Amino acid sequence: MTTDKIGYESMVQSVVDLLVQAETGLPDDVAAALADAHQHETNPTAKEQIKTILENLRLASEQNAPICQDTGILIFFVEIGRECALDFDIRGAICDGVKKATAIIPLRPNAVHPITRESSGNVGAGLPDIIIDLVDGDRIRITVLPKGAGSENVSRLSMLNPSQVADIRRFILQTVVDAGGKPCPPVIVGVGVGGSFDKAARLAKRALLRDVLDMNDSEREILNSINSLGIGTMGLGGDITALAVHIEYAHCHTASLPVAVNIQCWANRRASVELTAEGCVV
Repeated sequence: MTTDKIGYESMVQSVVDLLVQAETGLPDDVAAALADAHQHETNPTAKEQIKTILENLRLASEQNAPICQDTGILIFFVEIGRECALDFDIRGAICDGVKKATAIIPLRPNAVHPITRESSGNVGAGLPDIIIDLVDGDRIRITVLPKGAGSENVSRLSMLNPSQVADIRRFILQTVVDAGGKPCPPVIVGVGVGGSFDKAARLAKRALLRDVLDMNDSEREILNSINSLGIGTMGLGGDITALAVHIEYAHCHTASLPVAVNIQCWANRRASVELTAEGCVV
């Protein structure tokens, strides 16, 4: 706990602390899901792979080191209470926090120009990706989602016809089949249905923030179908290809049906921090 008023420097340090937490460990729900997967996996090769993942988590925690060499591009979800009065550039503070964390943790410099491939560290045009929402209250809540390229590269979006509602499930399954072992399964599958071309992708990304066990019957049914594919941990076969399927919805145009599938690897890294009006960090 700190009693300093929220200011630029305290915001920068909060981002650094947040990234240390996100990059060097997994949320309790994800770690528990992996432990449960290890317990229930019957394929010896897959079981050994999950055991290695769990050992990797233990070592990363002990050594305060990143759990994966791909520390990802950084996506920040920022909720600002309408009663907050900020007298500084919060985007600038987040970027400075990322720069500082890149040197301290350290983070791999993953941000490059899309054409020249020239590196800019982890801060460049459009990165980190900062999504800001205004909410009720007098607090600021920041959630970071480091996203690795292996899982991001196999994610897909399709503009289905409104008559193709029955094809949503097929599109999700086909995306997982096409991905195979590339995204380092067992994966978390985030799905966005509705909105627009870009809104569906945002919904799919936000779906990855949900608790792993937070699934309805429809999502569990799709999860069971995915796990029946036999892709397994790291694509080597087995009972468990995915840990969760999370679907978010938005209303869309009467003439369209956007569907996005954002695949996340087993390292579903995410962490949140909340800053109160009094300057306390939770």
